Amino acid sequence: MTDDIDLDFVSLGETGLQTSELQFGTWRFGKETEDGDVEIGEERAYELLDAYADAGGRYIDTADVYGAGKSEEWIGNWLAERDRERYTVASKVYWQIRDGDPNSRGTNRKTVRNRIDALLERLDTDYVDVLYIHRWDDETPAREMMKTLNGLVEDGKVHYLGASCHRPDAWKVAKANEIAEREGWEPFTVAQPRYNLVDREIEGGYLEMTRDYGMGVCPWSPLGQGFLTGKYEREEGLTGDSLAAASGGFEEAYLTAENFDVLDELEAVAEEVDATPAQTALAWLMHRDGVAAPIVGARTTDQLAENLGAADIDLSDEQVERLTEAKGGPYSDI
Repeated sequence: MTDDIDLDFVSLGETGLQTSELQFGTWRFGKETEDGDVEIGEERAYELLDAYADAGGRYIDTADVYGAGKSEEWIGNWLAERDRERYTVASKVYWQIRDGDPNSRGTNRKTVRNRIDALLERLDTDYVDVLYIHRWDDETPAREMMKTLNGLVEDGKVHYLGASCHRPDAWKVAKANEIAEREGWEPFTVAQPRYNLVDREIEGGYLEMTRDYGMGVCPWSPLGQGFLTGKYEREEGLTGDSLAAASGGFEEAYLTAENFDVLDELEAVAEEVDATPAQTALAWLMHRDGVAAPIVGARTTDQLAENLGAADIDLSDEQVERLTEAKGGPYSDI
């Protein structure tokens, strides 16, 4: 259980906002598998939200496409019984939501204005604390997008803007922020990239960009789709009942000799600090310069308690360095 966990608050970049040191991601809420099953149903979603709140968690991350809107609806129902002002809620827009309608995708003015009203209705709230663009939209000029997003801030529907983009888009985010600064508009102040012990592509240019703009970095996939939990063996690889087995490219991306070498070091450090590999991998992220708070998910309250337990793991500088250097590569000193 999470009753004995007490999450601290940390700064969300230079926004002035305080965020839980581990944010709760709800991408599995209402998500259907290829077999038609639902990964996390409504009742369990409420149980997970309760457990996160009991641990002192106050930052909930969602998107308008998670569970085809069910994630936001359930979060809204849950928040209706609580003090909305005590919680920070982030959502995202971009992905197409209607078949055959290209205008239900992207970050153009028509799409964004329609999507913000719909997601606020599902969340049953007047505003979201952070609104992310879920991916970069090359079809919409950066100036149009930033002017539209700034309008949402001026209308009080959004407090802060975030970009959930990959490393190659760093210069695009920088360009958008320069436009916003020149025009006196709200810039992107939060970033949500993929980042973990074996996915290190944002080190270097991307993280330098976020530091330069004072952006809070909230990594998704902090456990490498489960690889860093230690559930996979070098000799066995994927198992038949693994959710990752249905994820295209997982085996090629994660089950490599190089990554298993990282996992070996992770398991060694985890044993030293009397923690699980998952907790140790999260603790490493929490020690990275520029990282505000990783986003953790869970399918059960026990799994959530394990992940949140990372907040109590204290790694030495030597252990952080060993984990950092285990992957190697040109950016391992960042």
